[in-house]
Amino acid sequence: MAARNIFPQDVSSTNQKTLADILVAKGVLDSEHARQVKFSEIQTGKSQEDILSEQNVVSEADLVRAKAELYNVTYVDLDTQPASPEALSSLPQQVAERFGVFPITVDLTNKVIVIAMKDPLDLAAISFVEQKTGLRVDPRAAEPTKIANYIASGYSTSLAKEVTEALKEVAPEKKRVQILDMGVGGVIREERVAEVVNHILSFAVKARASDIHIEPQEKMTRVRYRIDGILQEKLTTPKELHEALISRIKILSGMKIDEKRVPQDGRFNFSTGDEDVDLRISTLPTAWGEKVVMRLLKKTGGVPSLSELGLRGRALKNLGDAILRPHGIILICGPTGSGKTTTLYSIIQNISTPKVNIVTLEDPIEYKIAGVNQVQVNPVAGLTFASGLRAFLRQDPNVILVGEIRDQETADLAVQAALTGHLVFSTLHTNDASGALPRLLDMGAEPYLLASSMTAVVAQRVVRKIHADCKEGYSPDAKIVGEIKEGLGPLWKPEGNVSFYKGKGDPECGNTGYYGRVGIFEVLPVTEKVSRLILEKSPASEMDAVAKEEGMISMKQDGFLKVIEGITTIEEVLRVAQE
Repeated sequence: MAARNIFPQDVSSTNQKTLADILVAKGVLDSEHARQVKFSEIQTGKSQEDILSEQNVVSEADLVRAKAELYNVTYVDLDTQPASPEALSSLPQQVAERFGVFPITVDLTNKVIVIAMKDPLDLAAISFVEQKTGLRVDPRAAEPTKIANYIASGYSTSLAKEVTEALKEVAPEKKRVQILDMGVGGVIREERVAEVVNHILSFAVKARASDIHIEPQEKMTRVRYRIDGILQEKLTTPKELHEALISRIKILSGMKIDEKRVPQDGRFNFSTGDEDVDLRISTLPTAWGEKVVMRLLKKTGGVPSLSELGLRGRALKNLGDAILRPHGIILICGPTGSGKTTTLYSIIQNISTPKVNIVTLEDPIEYKIAGVNQVQVNPVAGLTFASGLRAFLRQDPNVILVGEIRDQETADLAVQAALTGHLVFSTLHTNDASGALPRLLDMGAEPYLLASSMTAVVAQRVVRKIHADCKEGYSPDAKIVGEIKEGLGPLWKPEGNVSFYKGKGDPECGNTGYYGRVGIFEVLPVTEKVSRLILEKSPASEMDAVAKEEGMISMKQDGFLKVIEGITTIEEVLRVAQE
């Protein structure tokens, strides 16, 4: 194909507005510096882009965005673009490396390939790619560093080969990939689709994902991974493969392949390298086909200790004192996905010895702990939290864990168990520790029984940790420092200039700047004063005020302390703990 003029406006007409002018307008370069850059351009003959790059006065992203605006080309952030195996299989890696381009998407119907380029004005590169692929190029501007990173990681972890081969097996007249034969243990001999599923699962394990979402869209299927609590779109696959992928996953998890009208649940195990993972599968019929969500539960690695979770200081001591008592109720509070179950498992593992009989009632059992009697709730068979709790009391337990207090009956039974000499652990969906006690009163728990049975309430959230390998310091805005100082009060220790930290982003952390998670906690011990407030049915705000007077560190304060220590960022704390 011959090279074409791909830009709506002639480059020569941009002389009236320069790169430095655009950067000034965007507020990333001051006027004085812009004037110096223009003067250097006349003196040295170098382009403004080269001068700005050498001086390193603006970020690469700002420079590329300004350049895209100057030449009227669309800017693309590769971090927000999922890899497309079809696009990667259309353009060889050698060509991508040679010209500094990365394929984003391909439309074979209209014969168009969208590529990110370090120089979108490079007509020779565009012409070569068009000749090599037989497709019309739609160029986008992107940072050269990101393009190089994505070429290195994209082609090595891509499904390009597997998807290309699988598509060959999906003949146009077939509505889905034919299941050739059933093997031993219900595994289909459909090698190509199996490879695609294996790749999706292997990547999830490698990326430390907790969930995988396989979602049908109008023109393709997208695969999203929940990494460190945030969903990230990492992959798209052709629409033609969707039913084959879902069938493969259904067979592995023991579901009915031909039932597509109702949600189904299943589970299976997956091993890769040293990792052994238990997967819980859920399907859901949607407008474009069945959606699958897979929850990954690692069998290896063990349960973290309380200090590894992020508990320390007074909070750790208060919780430690509470779990050493022989009876009482300890509640863990927080919304879904705030790490309540992990904290409960950590506590159970901490107190599990051959001298103690521990029984748990869970929905579902997420991790199996040696020496603990774990029971799965089964409402269909009549095994609910309430009926299970009644049965537990006849099992001579020392410690009882109830997955969640959902109704008055379970709340009453938990209180009775605590009053008759058992240590009871459970969870509750409240935003903070002080809100748990009024919630139980609203459920119908008797105030005088609750006041004498409650030992402690823990509220928590999880925040992403700064990636240690790409961590860098910066001076925060004075207003933010003032807010943190006010929020911490007497807990504020730093003097003079304050430095906060953030992650610059690198391939290991997926250019997010975060790697791993840690909890922020508040532990409310039920003291004599708090017990009196329970008896008086006082509101949560009063209980919270009394607890803080007695030295409770709030979740937000715990988060701020972790910001000052460089464990997490202020954005993360405000994201999860802002009321």
